[in-house]
Amino acid sequence: MTYQQIEMMTAHRPLPPVANAVFALAVTVLAWEQRQQTRRALKRLDAQRLVDIGLSQDQARAECKKVFWQA
Repeated sequence: MTYQQIEMMTAHRPLPPVANAVFALAVTVLAWEQRQQTRRALKRLDAQRLVDIGLSQDQARAECKKVFWQA
């Protein structure tokens, strides 16, 4: 489930404050997990695939070195 889908689910009825805080935390954790998965996949790409997506090996390496909470 993407962040946009989750936001659309709650757009019609606002959540109580505590539920909103828990929801925001869950969305943040999901974003962190998605970043980590994306960086793992990026790490597995060879040089030609990196060229295909418009990244240099140095750019990919720099992205893969970031920790999950860094955007």
